[in-house]
Amino acid sequence: MSLATVLLTIGPVALVAGATVALNVRGSADGLERWATGNQQRAMHARGDLGPPERVPSAQFYRYLATFIGFGGLVFTFGGLLELA
Repeated sequence: MSLATVLLTIGPVALVAGATVALNVRGSADGLERWATGNQQRAMHARGDLGPPERVPSAQFYRYLATFIGFGGLVFTFGGLLELA
């Protein structure tokens, strides 16, 4: 398997996934925030702590992180296209 094939497989997947969360398509960033809150609450309940969760990443944090992932996917995609040329 050539490097171009790998880059042209990983790049668009990362680009689409990053853009989906970065643009909050169908509430994906909000869903990640709710998922993190639920995980934090379950971990706290397992320890016996029944208070509210201390710190949970916000939807804005997930959107920023997804922006960097999307740009990384764009770089991989362009790298794969340059490898083909």
